[in-house]
Amino acid sequence: MTAKTPTTHETFMRRALELAAKGRGRTSPNPMVGAVLVKHGRVVGEGYHPKAGAPHAEIYALRQAGEQARGATLYVTLEPCCHHGRTPPCTQALIAAGVAEVHMAMLDPNPRVAGRGRAELETAGIRTTVGTCEAEARALNEVFVHWITTGRPFVVAKFAMSLDGKIATHTGDARWISGHAARRHVHELRDRVDAILVGAGTVLADDPRLTTRLDREDVRHPLRIVLDSRGRVPLSARLFDPALPGHTLVATTPAIPDEHVRALQARNVQVLVLPPDPQGRVDVAALLETLGRQEITHLLVEGGSQVLGTFVDLGLVDKFVVFIAPLIIGGAEAPQPVGGRGAERIADALRLERLQWQSVGPDIMVTGYPARNDGQGEPNPNSP
Repeated sequence: MTAKTPTTHETFMRRALELAAKGRGRTSPNPMVGAVLVKHGRVVGEGYHPKAGAPHAEIYALRQAGEQARGATLYVTLEPCCHHGRTPPCTQALIAAGVAEVHMAMLDPNPRVAGRGRAELETAGIRTTVGTCEAEARALNEVFVHWITTGRPFVVAKFAMSLDGKIATHTGDARWISGHAARRHVHELRDRVDAILVGAGTVLADDPRLTTRLDREDVRHPLRIVLDSRGRVPLSARLFDPALPGHTLVATTPAIPDEHVRALQARNVQVLVLPPDPQGRVDVAALLETLGRQEITHLLVEGGSQVLGTFVDLGLVDKFVVFIAPLIIGGAEAPQPVGGRGAERIADALRLERLQWQSVGPDIMVTGYPARNDGQGEPNPNSP
């Protein structure tokens, strides 16, 4: 089978997608957007959205193009906005600049836009098309699309395990199952997300800092979230150190002692008291709703076993990132990565689709998405 030759429209849109990706991990709660202005077959302006509050991609492209924008064709990865948010509407800027045609990879799922931007452009006499490289555009902004349509953050579950499915030895030793390259990749993940979540057990066992450690100046330290329903984590835990970069939040229940809450707050730790679930633990579904309202769009769940099991049991994981190390640990009592209730039948097991395999140093990284089942234990081929 011969490869399909990309059309001119696809070529320019892929350049816009390439530009959009430059904003990865920096635009939340906004989407990543790239824009390319073309006139007489030549690029006259380019731009991408670098961070929330900064001008949108279309504005940068218009600025670069100047007077050449008049009569030009715009390729943009997402429908231009038509409302006043942190910045003025891009539709009015495109109309004022005299752009003749706009190709959009996809319509904006934001209810405040959702086709209104396209309609505004067409009312002004600008020709529009939608759908060039749409699948790639949706994949690029999977986090934004999920958050804006559900109100909950996009949840990535990450864990590292041995070839025989263990996350530690029977004595509890877990350093290090994965290699240096895999651990660096985890820090790159942290650099892209809004928040990291672990359970109290992980903090008690490992005393992690949950910071982002990369050899760059523009490192992002996401919000650190600890599930601690009764206030078990001591104040001496490293992630409660006020000198640590970034911020920490303890998600808890009314069972936490008042004096522990006051002591945490004195260390600039945010305490969020939520209703307990039937087991007396933090209701993670309620937590996700709260985080979504706080514009936390991208959440990395790093464990431990019971926490991951709870998210899996409740169907709250949107993507898995799993590192498999070439180790055999053995031991009937050695812990496994995902606890919780689990499936009673293989037909009920959570199946993953859209799998990708990648070598990361000596380890294998597997990424996949929960399949949308049709009720018969088989993935639905029509699922997004």
